[in-house]
Formats: sequence, C-alpha cells, structure tokens
Amino acid sequence: MKCTNNLEHPPGYTQREWARVLQREAEEKRKQRSLLLALLGLLAATVLLAFLVYYFVLRSHDYELEVSYDRTDTVLSAGTSLSYGNLADSYASGLCIASGDTNIGALSLSAYSAALFNLNEEQTVYAKDIFTSRSPASITKIMTALVTLRYGNLDDLVTVTETAKDIEYGSSVCDIKVGDVLSLRQLLYGMMVASGNDAAMMIAEHVGGSVSNFVAMMNSEAAKIGATNSHFTNPHGLTDSDHYMSAYDIYLIFQEAMSYDVFLDIISRKNYYAEYTRGDGTAAAVTWESTNHYFTNDAEPPEDVIVYGGKTGTTDDAGACLSLLAKDRYGNPYLAVILHSDSKDTLYPEMNQLLSLIEK
Repeated sequence: MKCTNNLEHPPGYTQREWARVLQREAEEKRKQRSLLLALLGLLAATVLLAFLVYYFVLRSHDYELEVSYDRTDTVLSAGTSLSYGNLADSYASGLCIASGDTNIGALSLSAYSAALFNLNEEQTVYAKDIFTSRSPASITKIMTALVTLRYGNLDDLVTVTETAKDIEYGSSVCDIKVGDVLSLRQLLYGMMVASGNDAAMMIAEHVGGSVSNFVAMMNSEAAKIGATNSHFTNPHGLTDSDHYMSAYDIYLIFQEAMSYDVFLDIISRKNYYAEYTRGDGTAAAVTWESTNHYFTNDAEPPEDVIVYGGKTGTTDDAGACLSLLAKDRYGNPYLAVILHSDSKDTLYPEMNQLLSLIEK
C-alpha cells in the first residue's frame, strides 16, 4: 500500500506506519486551522460588540455636542441674549440652566432680579428676571477678583499711584495712599472684604498694565464663560451707563471664581488684617471689616442655612445688591443673587426669603 501523499516511506517506517504519521499530522493541521478560525471569529464578534456599544450606548449620548448652542432652546439654552456666538452646548455642562422665570410664585420680592441655584443638583430653584442687564455696583468686583486670580501674581508688591484716587468721592475705600506698598494679595482682600474701590483701581493697573487694558480683560473673560449679558467699563462697579451685569451672569462668574481656593477664603472673611509699608517707609497696619450684614451680625439667615460668604454692592442706580454662597445643614452649596433691592433694609429680608427655599 502506498503512502497517502504518494511519497515513499522513510527508512525505519513501514508503509502503514508512515501513513499513520502523515494522517496524524494532517489532523493536527486541521485542528490548528479550526482553532485559528475560532479565534478570528471571536475577535470579529468582540469588535462588532464594541462597535454596537459605542454606537447605541456612548454615541447616542454624544449627539448633543454636535448641536449649536441655541438660546431659544429651553433645555440647552442659558437664556442669554447671545446673538453673535456659536457656542456648543457643552458650554452648559455642569451649569444650572434656566429659560426664564422659575418658581416665581413662591416668593414676593420687590428686587428687580433674584435667583437661587442648587449647585450640586445643577438646578435653578428660583429665578426672577435673571437675564436682564442691570447696574451691579460692587458685585463687579467678583469679576475683578476672577481676572486677578487668573492672571495676577498675588505675591507681587504694588506701589499705590494716583490711579487709586480716580474714583467717585465718598465711595467705599481701603484708604490706601499714594506711595503705600502692599501685596497684590492684600489689595485683593481689601477690595473684596471692605469693598475698596481704591484697591480695585490699583489691582487693575498692576495686573492689566493699565485700568483700560484690565477692563478689556474683564470683558474678554466674561465672553469666554458665556456671561454675554454683561459689559464692564471699570473694575469697581461705580455707575456707568455701559457697565452692567445680569443675575445669571453673576452666577456664571461667581461659580468660575469658586474654582480658586483663595476666592473661597476671601468671601468667607468677616475681616482682614493687613500690615504694609507707607510711602515714607513707616509701617502701617489696618483691619478691613466686611460689608456683609450676615457677617456683622446685622442680619441672620434662616434656620439650618449657613451663609458662607459673598459680595455686596450698593449705589443709587443699582440699589442694594448681594450675591451669596450659602449651604444647607448637610453642606450642600447654593448660590443666591439679588439685584436692585430698594435698600439694605429690604435686601437682607428678601435674601432670607430666597434662602428659605433651600431644602431643609
């Protein structure tokens, strides 16, 4: 009998033995081919499964990123009067979205604009006319602080110039004098805690190179974070017809500033002690007190609500304004904004109405 491959058997094998060897080799090759085909099939199935998961699970959640930002969309819009931008809806990621007045019947407020945002849940708890641009007074300084933290070096030493005096007579000041030398950090705390307009001017001149350039930086930053109902002409908030913010923009700017630990420390201060050098070389020391009535014991928040801190603002044109970070008994954060309450006497009771909406 001949071998199965028609070859003669090698020495030491009978024809039958050699045929068996060749048959075993053929069977082994068939097993290897079957295993290889099985592995290729498994790989193809895995690739197909991965594609199906991506297409039907992951990609189905990504479609929104391809949709242009639309201020008329009640789901995706931040409700601004943006007319020139084309922001993707990823802009709204992580933000409390509102399309208009929200829960307006829950309170009776005389303030022109008011809002309460649940930051953890990304929910607008209350909103009254939050997209209308208004004079913000010293709430402006939140934006000044944000630009300073983003572009300034807080350890820089700043020599006070005549620029510090270029403010409205009788407005709030830190009472720094020409020639005084303070750190940028001290000026920032003085501006936010004592609402010093003179400190704001020196911050702007130092960080921006000039006040006008710093103001341009403020407007640029506002545009970047979507605060499109705001425009700045100065770093302190004194009245100017072309200087305005909306309540929703204040929320956007405040939340952005909260990413800096220094900002959170500043707004929580009831006072701030600073030692610096006078122009004549002598030492000076001052304690700047907070303008926030919750910190001066002139106002008490509702039960189980903790006022962490914020920024006040008052001018004849802006009325009494206040933006606050508050927390419930479990430490969950809320941001509250009031623009143009009639006076400080009405501001804090109305703010307490807002804070009363925080879940107990």
